[in-house]
Amino acid sequence: MFKNSLLLIPLLVLFSFGTFAQTKPSAKPNFYSKSTSMRVVSPIGSKKTLIPAKDSNEEIRDGRYSKDNRSSKGKIIIGKGSTGDDILAKAQKSNTTRVPGFDPEIVFDTTEQNSQPTDPSLAVGPNHVLAVFNTGYRIFDKDGNPLTGNLSSNNIFTAANVCCDLTISYDNAADRWVMSILFFDGSVEVAVSQGPDPINDAWSVYSFAGIDDYQKVSVWSDGYYMTANVNSGSADTQNSVFALERDAMLAGATSAQIIGFPLPGIATDGFYAPQAFNISDDNLPATGNAPIVYMQDDAFNGITEDHIKIWTINVDFTTPANSTISQPTELTTTPFIGAFDGGSFANLTQPGGQDIDALQNTIMNQAQFRKFPTHNSALFNFVVDTDGGAGEIAGVRWFELRQSGDGQPWTIYQEGTYTSPDGKNAWNASLIMDDNGNIGMGYTGMGGTTDTFVSSYYTGRFADDPLGTMTIDETLIAAGGGNIPGSERYGDYSKIDLDPSNGEKFWFVTEYVNTTGNRANVAGVFQIAPSNTNDVGVVSIDIPQEGSFTNAEDITIEIRNFGSAPISNFDVTYQVDSGAIITETFTGTIESSSIATYTFTQTADLSTEGQTYTITASTNLTNDELDTNDQTSIVVNHLAQNDIGIIAIPAPISSDGLGTEAITITIENFGTQEQSNFDVSYVINGGTVVTETVAGPLAADSTIDYTFTETADLSQSGSYEIVATTVLSNDTNTSNDSFTATVENFTCNSENNTTPVAISESGTPTITSEIEITESVIISDINVSLNIEHTWNEDLTITLTAPDNTTIVELTSVNGGNSDNYTNTMFDDQAGNPITGGTGPFTGTFQPEGNLADFNGLSSAGTWTLTIADGANQDGGQLLDWAIEFCEVEDITLGINENLDPNTDLKIIYRENNQFEIRFDSDAVTDQLEMDIFNLNGQRLLNYRLNKTNNIGYVYDLDMSYASAGIYLVRIKDKQNKSKIKRFIVR
Repeated sequence: MFKNSLLLIPLLVLFSFGTFAQTKPSAKPNFYSKSTSMRVVSPIGSKKTLIPAKDSNEEIRDGRYSKDNRSSKGKIIIGKGSTGDDILAKAQKSNTTRVPGFDPEIVFDTTEQNSQPTDPSLAVGPNHVLAVFNTGYRIFDKDGNPLTGNLSSNNIFTAANVCCDLTISYDNAADRWVMSILFFDGSVEVAVSQGPDPINDAWSVYSFAGIDDYQKVSVWSDGYYMTANVNSGSADTQNSVFALERDAMLAGATSAQIIGFPLPGIATDGFYAPQAFNISDDNLPATGNAPIVYMQDDAFNGITEDHIKIWTINVDFTTPANSTISQPTELTTTPFIGAFDGGSFANLTQPGGQDIDALQNTIMNQAQFRKFPTHNSALFNFVVDTDGGAGEIAGVRWFELRQSGDGQPWTIYQEGTYTSPDGKNAWNASLIMDDNGNIGMGYTGMGGTTDTFVSSYYTGRFADDPLGTMTIDETLIAAGGGNIPGSERYGDYSKIDLDPSNGEKFWFVTEYVNTTGNRANVAGVFQIAPSNTNDVGVVSIDIPQEGSFTNAEDITIEIRNFGSAPISNFDVTYQVDSGAIITETFTGTIESSSIATYTFTQTADLSTEGQTYTITASTNLTNDELDTNDQTSIVVNHLAQNDIGIIAIPAPISSDGLGTEAITITIENFGTQEQSNFDVSYVINGGTVVTETVAGPLAADSTIDYTFTETADLSQSGSYEIVATTVLSNDTNTSNDSFTATVENFTCNSENNTTPVAISESGTPTITSEIEITESVIISDINVSLNIEHTWNEDLTITLTAPDNTTIVELTSVNGGNSDNYTNTMFDDQAGNPITGGTGPFTGTFQPEGNLADFNGLSSAGTWTLTIADGANQDGGQLLDWAIEFCEVEDITLGINENLDPNTDLKIIYRENNQFEIRFDSDAVTDQLEMDIFNLNGQRLLNYRLNKTNNIGYVYDLDMSYASAGIYLVRIKDKQNKSKIKRFIVR
């Protein structure tokens, strides 16, 4: 535990200084108005007939289904943002304190619904649990017994034009239920019960305009605060968060005010979901300073580093114009990767099934707040990709913020990334604190090495556990019985709530497919706080950890008192593999919910190099009321002293025009001994082995790059398999010595025209020459060479036109002054010298004035036309000959038909500094199109949905300035999967 604490100190110091003072003035509300209607709905218990909920097996027609502002996750800049495996996920995995969770007390399906998604949520009152789904709800008692059937929202809300996104909260301080739902006309209705009984109390229902997607309601002392996915792209100046007049709604007033605010300084473009802090219990803070929180990912346009933004709203319902929202406080976070599949909604692959939504770019339901005697705490989470490579493993990045008192600045007290065992995805999480400061977190787990269907789990931590870690073992609430069917839509959110009856029981609901094969929402009830009097167990084995061991190693354990009574003087044991059980007595007292450390007197023999040992430690308390949490085990490896290997070959990379190339390898020292003067080798396509010596030193648990002195000839087109190997004479593990990479030198071909064409002194000012290419390949690079005799070069403008007759690149225009001739002149985008700075006879290789890369992705087949325009009539000459060299790239099949408007070309226009304009100027296509950018491995790097601009065409400005050099593909497609695909190169 001490080691973990030391590790967190610099992080906490960094976070504390992540807050900076505001220099801009607070912003004013954009509008203030009143509810458009109010009506009182009689108790549902008084009605003779209740309207049952309808079940529809289709995608819910919410904002994401029908509106542009929920069609994309935002403009991700390819190659920009954080890289590598999640740092905090590594800390979570290395945490040695592991506490088994209790089986959930109650598990039950709140509904079976085939809507896509089901939007599960619930709230817990003193005597009831109200569980909602997308368009309906059901009421249960505290034992999970249903008190109603699945009821339509129309029993409380207006029936006409109702859409979806039903939400539920319990206002503990007022003992009222608060429910909201969206309508297709861009309005929202909020229903507030007139008492704590959702069956026998009436409801006051208020309607408000201007909110139409992904609304979330939070309870604060002076209002109900609602965030929504509205005005994306202009959320910093337009309405983004709304304050509703809580006092009026609780009183059942005939109208209630609504005040709309922007979120100054927020960076959004596409779907976004901030949250207002929700008060978890009945202890209200002082009025005002209502916090709004959102995450900002540096992979997105306009964001320079990963951080959290927090705004505070001070609302004045007496004089609404006096209301304000602050400029954001920015809290720098540990770097994270928040983008999945370039912003697509199809992300996480189900076992043998389709991808489903990771719910990226979203503060998950619900951000929670509560007061303690010495501070205030707030909790929230969002999904991150913990795998820094080409794969994806979803994890939960969670935060606890603290402030010293009401209205004081917020700082990050702790943050962590939770990952599920066995490589499963963990996401769609919700977390809350109990009365003791313990955290319970429910989440969805899926996939991994166990091929687990979407299932419900919980984890958590005790208030005094090591910061930044969830110490409760993953505990199953309900196992899924199949894959989520239909579209990629899943969940949209989940919800955890705290039982106000004891302040310790957590109720969590999420979406899954149950064991009968039906799409459903499942609730589970669990508790972390002590429920037994006498209960003690080993929660971690701190020593030893992986390393080099002797025959006399200390065994140090941590013991937790899970019970409510102090525990004293009891036996503890440990065992190595199947060896003798060592029993000793812990002397002393451990108070309730406290941890003590014990080091055994008897040491352990772990001296065999390379061997893996399993160590099990346990408590043996005679009157222990729960023995399932008594013991824990760890596996430690006696690392070899001498063990190195190759983990990567970063150079060369696949390209066209490869020649004599340097081979660079990355070497890792897996052992405990520093290594120097060891041999490494490489071999290409099974040929001659090249061996050289690395001087080093290479420290233990570190890496170095080494570039071989002897280069490799990769000048011939084709594939090259490079196998690099370490050759350490006393290496004890040869399985990790070698690494293999395949490098492609793309095929290049050349065609020419040697027929001279005269350039008249006073006749026709423009001449053309053609090259007919019959071979059809996808172009990855193109170069042009020519020979021209002419007595005044500045007269000439030379262009090349592709077979599509629309892609034209200017090679040179009025360059060279009065110099003569173009002799053995080559135009190549990669040349070091621009043609504009040269002079006749221009012998050598030059950058053209235009970009030959504009031809990349086109087919080579057809007629290529060289056009020479002579702008003056006095000097003449002739085109002697010219040639085209074109290199091809392997065609990547993306599984759809390329038949979207065959009469219109998809254009990729290079601007400068690897900025591209993507254009599709189709008259025939008018619907929204989906655009993807892929690399040659088929990995989706960007997903965005395009709408026709000014009824002319589809345009997207693509920033590739952060992307690695290489060949990429752009695809646009419509809802019928008709598409266009084109390739382009980033230099």
